[in-house]
Amino acid sequence: MATKRRRKETFSRWDAADYLKSEDDMVAYLQACLDEAPEDPALLAAAIGDIARARGMMQLAKETGLTREGLYKALSKDGNPSLGTVLKVLKALGLKFTPQIA
Repeated sequence: MATKRRRKETFSRWDAADYLKSEDDMVAYLQACLDEAPEDPALLAAAIGDIARARGMMQLAKETGLTREGLYKALSKDGNPSLGTVLKVLKALGLKFTPQIA
């Protein structure tokens, strides 16, 4: 009786940036992250980083005056960007925070 060889499966890492195709997608993703964990600055920074990678980190670096490497570091899940960096990035992405009563 012949034994079947199992085929080795490979998986690629899921990346939110691959699915952020439109501005509406980006806004919905950011809103979902804020709804899920409104007091988690690391999640917010990582979500902004995903959006930044979807839009193009090189162009974002030019528009913000920050280095590409600095943006990757600040907007990673382990990053801790300053409020100034977050505001520069949001402006360059065409996004803004809108205060509202909770």
